[in-house]
Amino acid sequence: MSPEAQRSTETAKAGPRLKVGCCGFAGPQEDYFRRFRLVEVQQTFYEPPRVETARRWRAAAPAGFEFTLKAWQLITHTADSPTYRRLRTELTPEELAACGHFQNTPVVAAAWRRTVEIARALGARRVLFQCPPRFTPTAENVRRLRRFFERLDRADLDCVWEPRGAWPAELVRSLCKELNLTHAVDPFRQACLAGAVPYYRLHGVTGYSHRFTDDELDDLLVRVGTGPAYVLFNNVTMKEDALRFLARL
Repeated sequence: MSPEAQRSTETAKAGPRLKVGCCGFAGPQEDYFRRFRLVEVQQTFYEPPRVETARRWRAAAPAGFEFTLKAWQLITHTADSPTYRRLRTELTPEELAACGHFQNTPVVAAAWRRTVEIARALGARRVLFQCPPRFTPTAENVRRLRRFFERLDRADLDCVWEPRGAWPAELVRSLCKELNLTHAVDPFRQACLAGAVPYYRLHGVTGYSHRFTDDELDDLLVRVGTGPAYVLFNNVTMKEDALRFLARL
């Protein structure tokens, strides 16, 4: 059996247990579709693609391929975030001030509608809300988080929340339960605290430039268990590391 055929067989076997992929296509899309059955779309965070583009991605993907996606940064990140350098949508100073941190504003509401539109075009079921580290567990931020998800028209989508920074585990657990959220987390930093299907994002043990060692990938398999779970690599060698992890299944 060729190495590529073996990887495809390993991917199929992993399907019922662990869903493994990358945060982004990590190379040519056609090659990615041959090797994986899951991707977390990153472009939707910076600037959502056209609906027609998302539909082409869905049409090009093989049967059984799953898309997840990051919610547009206008929902989670304020306009002083360096990620706004990749924003192409023109916003007024007033609109920019109304962005981020789950504010109850028209621009945040419109950003969610746009995110849903792309999710539907991709046939995605899960949307990730990745918060910046500066979104700390203050009373005001918790209030905004509650208000946003309590009133959110989820359009039958599962909402996945990745808090970063010093959020107490018990607060994360209680908010996820109260607001029906899945906790996204790097398993090398913390256990998944909520969600029927855990959602793991691997940011690299020492940061984005980290390449996972064989021992670390063996450890990862112990940490995430036999599934079901999402396991998404988000480091400089994400494609190679994800394939090496699949081989362990």
